[in-house]
Amino acid sequence: MQAQKDIEEITDGGGGGSPPPESFDALMAKLHGVFAGFHDRRTGRNTRFSMLDAALGAFAVFFTQSPSFLAHQSAMQKARGQSNARTLFLMDKVPTDTHIRTLLDAVPPESVFPALDAVFEALEVTGFLSGFRGIRGSRLVALDGTQTHHSEEIHCKNCTVRKHADGRTTYSHTVLTPVLVAPGNPRAVPLRPEFVIPQDGHDKQDCEIAAAKRWMDRDADRYRLEDTPTTYLGDDLYAHEPFCRKVLERSEHFILTCLPPSHKTLYEWVRLLEDDKDVRTVEKRILNKNKHWEVHTVRYAGNVPLTDRDDALRVNWLELVVHDADGRETYRNAWITDWEITDGNAHAVADSGRARWAIENGNNNTLKTKGYHLEHNFGHGQEKLSSVLVTLNILAFLLHTHLDAADGDYRLVRAALPTRKTFFEHLRALTTYICFPSWSAMLDFMMQGLEIGPYEPPPKPEKRRRRAQAPR
Repeated sequence: MQAQKDIEEITDGGGGGSPPPESFDALMAKLHGVFAGFHDRRTGRNTRFSMLDAALGAFAVFFTQSPSFLAHQSAMQKARGQSNARTLFLMDKVPTDTHIRTLLDAVPPESVFPALDAVFEALEVTGFLSGFRGIRGSRLVALDGTQTHHSEEIHCKNCTVRKHADGRTTYSHTVLTPVLVAPGNPRAVPLRPEFVIPQDGHDKQDCEIAAAKRWMDRDADRYRLEDTPTTYLGDDLYAHEPFCRKVLERSEHFILTCLPPSHKTLYEWVRLLEDDKDVRTVEKRILNKNKHWEVHTVRYAGNVPLTDRDDALRVNWLELVVHDADGRETYRNAWITDWEITDGNAHAVADSGRARWAIENGNNNTLKTKGYHLEHNFGHGQEKLSSVLVTLNILAFLLHTHLDAADGDYRLVRAALPTRKTFFEHLRALTTYICFPSWSAMLDFMMQGLEIGPYEPPPKPEKRRRRAQAPR
């Protein structure tokens, strides 16, 4: 098969040396190896399209952000005997949307996880993740669930079913999307997801918190650093005793949004501590990213009970209020944490807690509104199709993140275009009409058209040689 020859040329160097392990071509070869292992339940002779081509076809649509990518490549293949589906994504044959949905319906989303791991590990090698640290150098993992499907008609056996008082029944899918975040960094790096689906042996419907606990048991250690534990960030849903105790049992930490309506006992204690002047205040003047001065005021209190039970978990509470130069309040939020808070680290704890917003703006909102269309019904299926397509979509986002960190030419082209949307518009147009022999050849073509030079890494400083000195 031609695609297999392409893989061998990539991994063996094709006579010109192997590509860097973090390059697009090398990662596509790894994805090829993962997808080739997808279980094929077909037993007859109707195997025109392979499981590999079905997975690559779905991934290519998400990566190019072009729903019509496969149709264009199929037409190019018929006209020229070659297509970008083969040269860029290593596909043997271009499957139809119907074949992709049918073949992937029985594939567990966990089958895609080794591909996510390969891209994450490559991203780790680049050093890009070294800046994703929070309080005391800990790795910040933000947890949040987002709905990917909601309908009164379309459903499968893995849907969450809700019966409403007005007689309606709705079906939905929710996925937990853990991400790495960092204070002041708008980016979020997606990790392995966990799906909210009916669990074997459980009468109750699954929920986001249960999914988060499963993720911690199965996947959290994969992302834990040797020198420091993880700090989990979450919204008010997570700021409850069972989840907090789960984190502490793992010898890890939490900074969780804590709102007064759902934590009345805690806030009654905070008010009592305020009366006794046991709530400390630390204020700092900061120049924000727009070069405007702000005043950040942190109030905090220690050893506050989370509930009204005698054996309630004791936590530390802090609140951040931001005022602009005119004294107007621009931000207010509060958290609970197990980290000890002092005057010296109160602002650092608040900055880490505040980093959680990146899971909404930098991850879930990006996946929903920036071309990935996470909530769009690309195909629901009867078994696992919806979940495996979501996972492939997240994989495309992670690979884009990696390219932005490791591919200088990609970064140069992106910087020369006004928006992310413009880049993918160009990508869709070019791959519709031109067959490129490789990813790097396509970027070279774009750089020539934009009249920008190829990326050249800065030269390494030369080491000065010490002159030999004559003995005195």
